[in-house]
Amino acid sequence: MSQEYTAKGIQVLKGLEAVRKRPAMYIGSTDIHGLHHMIYEVVDNSIDEAMAGFCDKVEIVIQKEGFVTVTDNGRGIPVDIHPTQKKPAVEVVMTTLHAGGKFDHQSYKVSGGLHGVGVSVVNALSEWLEVEIYRDGKVHRQRFEKGIPSGSLKEEDQKGKKEQTGTTVSFMPNPDIFSTGNYSFDTLSQRFRELAFLNKGLNIIFRDLRTGKKHDFNYSGGITSFVKFLNENRNVLHKKPIYITEVKDPYEIEIAIQYNDTFTDKIFCFANNINTVDGGTHLVGFKTALTRTLNNYAQKNNLFKKSKTEVTLSGDDVREGIAAVISVKLPEPQFEGQTKGKLGNSEMKGLVETALGQKLSDFLEENPAVAKKIIEKATQSARARDAARKARELVRRKSALESSALPGKLSDCSLTDPEHCELYLVEGDSAGGSAKQGRDRRFQAILPLKGKILNVEKARIDKILSNQEVKTIITALGTGIGEEFDLTKARYKKVIIMTDADVDGAHIRTLILTLFFRYMPELVRGGCVYIAQPPLYRVKKGKEAQYAYNDAEKDALVKDMGGSSAVYIQRYKGLGEMNPDQLWMTTMDPERRTILQITLEDAVEADHIFNILMGDQVEPRKNFIQENALEVKNLDI
Repeated sequence: MSQEYTAKGIQVLKGLEAVRKRPAMYIGSTDIHGLHHMIYEVVDNSIDEAMAGFCDKVEIVIQKEGFVTVTDNGRGIPVDIHPTQKKPAVEVVMTTLHAGGKFDHQSYKVSGGLHGVGVSVVNALSEWLEVEIYRDGKVHRQRFEKGIPSGSLKEEDQKGKKEQTGTTVSFMPNPDIFSTGNYSFDTLSQRFRELAFLNKGLNIIFRDLRTGKKHDFNYSGGITSFVKFLNENRNVLHKKPIYITEVKDPYEIEIAIQYNDTFTDKIFCFANNINTVDGGTHLVGFKTALTRTLNNYAQKNNLFKKSKTEVTLSGDDVREGIAAVISVKLPEPQFEGQTKGKLGNSEMKGLVETALGQKLSDFLEENPAVAKKIIEKATQSARARDAARKARELVRRKSALESSALPGKLSDCSLTDPEHCELYLVEGDSAGGSAKQGRDRRFQAILPLKGKILNVEKARIDKILSNQEVKTIITALGTGIGEEFDLTKARYKKVIIMTDADVDGAHIRTLILTLFFRYMPELVRGGCVYIAQPPLYRVKKGKEAQYAYNDAEKDALVKDMGGSSAVYIQRYKGLGEMNPDQLWMTTMDPERRTILQITLEDAVEADHIFNILMGDQVEPRKNFIQENALEVKNLDI
């Protein structure tokens, strides 16, 4: 029955009620990502103090009871009475959306906080929050419960010999709002390490009292330390990174560059400490200046003379093997894209382009030995470019009329809308046969892979594109590769890697993930890559059969079926041992299967791990295995 729609039906949410009503609008989600976002919001306020030059130490502690404490030695949140709100400024900051010192550019010239909603949102979504402020020789304290002050601001004299300044915020996330209270020490550490790199000399201490783990991040080298970290397990062409800085008030530009002998590039861009994963105008300016400056230097110094044909280095050539960090700071950052990960300020292109062009040119003139190594590597890339171009042509997506260009062993699905289509990358012809028979032909395509694909971490693009299995994957996907990658051309929006649950299967899975991460990262960022979870055991008693995905589930099933006497346990060594109907029921049926989505939460750490696992250096891989061996489950040797 319809009701009359009048003014009475318009609900007005006061104060922070809107945040509690729709928390995901403000922190993205209420899972572990949202939980971490709560900490980031508080820490970002301390980082803003550091960027303004008033703070050089931030300490983050996860307490045993589950609440979090963030302390800095900045100026301390103002406590005087707000002129219009008629209450202490700290209370205004904690209880009012879009209230803060980030808007007039007087208190903060640049800031990572964009909307002024940060700490008030944390307050709204916390069971309780306490703030303690040291300033003007006083200690000021106030407590809030579910965003509401539980008392007025209290103050007392500081009793220490030396007056201190700063802010401590302690908060307990509301368990009625968040689905988990289990923070990831590693994920948080990666973000804090990144912030320490970007803010030279800032000491960030992170402790987890639940586990006793602790990190102390302090990098006097700033982003030069960052690129050294990126190249930690790589052979570098020059020991000392190229460092470029330019200050044109109110803009600041920092760039660090160090080349290595690999065939991929890793360029990380930041604007006001925010990781602009999709690049933007600062990245465009960087790429333009890098290509032009290296070409000009090589031509001026006759470094192309050995080539039989005229050489012009492309952007791909000059970026091969580069590790670079671009950090810009500006008063009014404009972010674009669905994830707000792209800087849109047009002025940054010219500023970065000019700064890099002038100062890199000076560096090359002053360091001819380093310049020669960089030009030689780029020239080798250029010589391989023709072969790569020919290989690319073979794997470019063909039109529907040229469907014969699709791999012969691909069993395609009948639907053509990518949003409803899945591609299974299956290890081996045997498993591929079972998957083809067991699948739903309407929306599930099967591509069997023969053996292990090329390790792209150790190969140049021309060799990668001449590898048959890699070509097969790229052709089936239809997206292209590298700079030509286009997610809108994807023939499937779910790519599911389905390998055996053994060492070889894990290796094949890692090789495929390396290909995606290095040359199709947008596929991962777009949430299109998944890992199938086939069962390890089939537990049968009489006519009843159930499946277990790990040893604990298997033991529980055996116990439920009355013990091991009359129970038959089948351990699947490979997908090929499963009948088509079993594979469908356990691993491919959308109604019953479990698939893990691959996400790119921290690109820096992902790059680090892929380089350890798939790179040339043996010792880091050996250490990684020794440190993590005890965490491995269900390992077949």
